[in-house]
Amino acid sequence: MRFEERELKPYAEPVPASELEPGAVYFSVTFVDEEMMIPVMETVVFVGRDLEPGDVGQLYFQDADSYQRGIQYGSVSEDEQATFYIGPENEMGHIFEYESALDILMMCSLRRRGLLPAE
Repeated sequence: MRFEERELKPYAEPVPASELEPGAVYFSVTFVDEEMMIPVMETVVFVGRDLEPGDVGQLYFQDADSYQRGIQYGSVSEDEQATFYIGPENEMGHIFEYESALDILMMCSLRRRGLLPAE
């Protein structure tokens, strides 16, 4: 089996905050280390912006599992578990659509093989 070749950009392409759509699935890609050799990827769902009184420019994401189970922000009961991620829209450079997240992971793979310098 061969995976299609693709040109990898030398920079990340996160989703612009203005293009996030409620209910859409995104991928959070971060790294444990400064060399960007140990990635952490999590599937999240964008649930909205400024959901609390006084919020300005706050984005809300939820873990995909609890979202799929129908749990909604503000209505979590004691017997339900859900994880919500809240952050300012100008600090969301780690939120990607699937193909862009895959590009980040492929660049990491090249770094791990020594084909690219560590960050």
